[in-house]
Amino acid sequence: MVDRSSSIFDFAMWEPVLRLLRAAHAERLAHPGGWVAGRIGQGSWSVPVPRRMPPPGRAALMSDNQDLHEAVGRVRSALVKDGIDGVSFAVEIEPAGRTRLHVLVPSPAVEPGIGVHPGALVLVEGALPQPWHRLPDPSPGAAPATSADPALLEQTLRERLPDAVGATEAEISAAEARLGVALPDELKALYRVTRANGEDLGGDWELAGRHSQAVRCELFGLDDLFVAEAATRHCDWQFAAMEAIDIRPDAAVQGLVGSPGWIVFGDNGGGDRLAVDLTPGPRGHTGQVIILSHEESVGAALVADSLTDMVLDRPGTEPSSWDARKPPSVARVNESGLRSIEAAAHPGLEVVSVGVWDGEPFSLAPLTGLPRLRTLGAYPGTLADPLEIAKLTGLEFLELGPQEWRALLDAHAVPRGLKAAAIEVRQDAEPLAVVAVANELLALFDRPPIAQAVVEGDLGPAT
Repeated sequence: MVDRSSSIFDFAMWEPVLRLLRAAHAERLAHPGGWVAGRIGQGSWSVPVPRRMPPPGRAALMSDNQDLHEAVGRVRSALVKDGIDGVSFAVEIEPAGRTRLHVLVPSPAVEPGIGVHPGALVLVEGALPQPWHRLPDPSPGAAPATSADPALLEQTLRERLPDAVGATEAEISAAEARLGVALPDELKALYRVTRANGEDLGGDWELAGRHSQAVRCELFGLDDLFVAEAATRHCDWQFAAMEAIDIRPDAAVQGLVGSPGWIVFGDNGGGDRLAVDLTPGPRGHTGQVIILSHEESVGAALVADSLTDMVLDRPGTEPSSWDARKPPSVARVNESGLRSIEAAAHPGLEVVSVGVWDGEPFSLAPLTGLPRLRTLGAYPGTLADPLEIAKLTGLEFLELGPQEWRALLDAHAVPRGLKAAAIEVRQDAEPLAVVAVANELLALFDRPPIAQAVVEGDLGPAT
């Protein structure tokens, strides 16, 4: 329910933004049915008003567009005051100045989208995509690498960090108890030399840099160690549902989202996490060092066969004998990818993404009965008959254009096993029509809607 007493619904508060939008889009707004949309949040905003460019040879300054920043700032202040993270809006302005502003307040069941349109609709509270449920395969024959040498590791680090303050056995035991996992011997040896507490470095950035150089990473303190289980690696449904786990039989590292055996102990200085791996792949070693990229949501890469190797600058290498003839579990059908649904279909297929396509629309018949298919995404206009989706009984995520969703809704054929959904829109999609489809889908699964309110006022004739 929208609280109409909120200052976010005060026409006077929006008026400076609305005047700038009218000046920037006068021709579009004067056209019958014309509208302009945008988004304003506490931390960011996207308002389609052209920026004034600085004079040649000078960098852009906020003062170059002071009127826009001040106008948006009024709305952002109202959001902060009312405890609202952000809103999208669509505005219609008649030539005489009569204005209808549609304010769209996010639903807790809808993830943030790109631009003004909603992101994924989470149709089941707390649901996560299938890859986020995947646990590591057993590796009963795994053992530490022959290069793992806690004594050599400790000796090397003591030579590099003679004045470091090490952790006590009690502190190490406390960390193990908190994590619920025993630390490998190499990691304990490292922390016996340095506990990596900020107070030990006294705020000395040069000393901190030498410390990182010695241990070959930005080492976390014992209190900051964490287990990189899947839940620690967030990814929006719209993208996470397109991922798949594929553990190669010759892999050193299991390509998971997360694992109860990935103990994160540091950072490479660029936001990527370093972890010791207690659940290695079929060709890996217990205690090997892996890196989890902050730009990826699935998988990790081998850094070194052991912590000793990492500190002594002996990088590990992944085997490369994987048989690439195995059909992929993720198929992308589009102008530059696979050219047919038939080419994508096989029993191990999990994800199908149908992208931009100028040919005849596709039939989904080849996908019927595939046992692992769980995700389908299709760009607007690429499906011959959206109602064929009803035969894909294992779907947990579905992304379609507004017209395709309308066909399913009207036929009462929306798959009830869905955990999440998304609406694929073109740039010119009318926001209110997209929200109407989103709210019908949310209602079908008894989820809270995207709240809407209309704020009316009069800007007077344009000067």
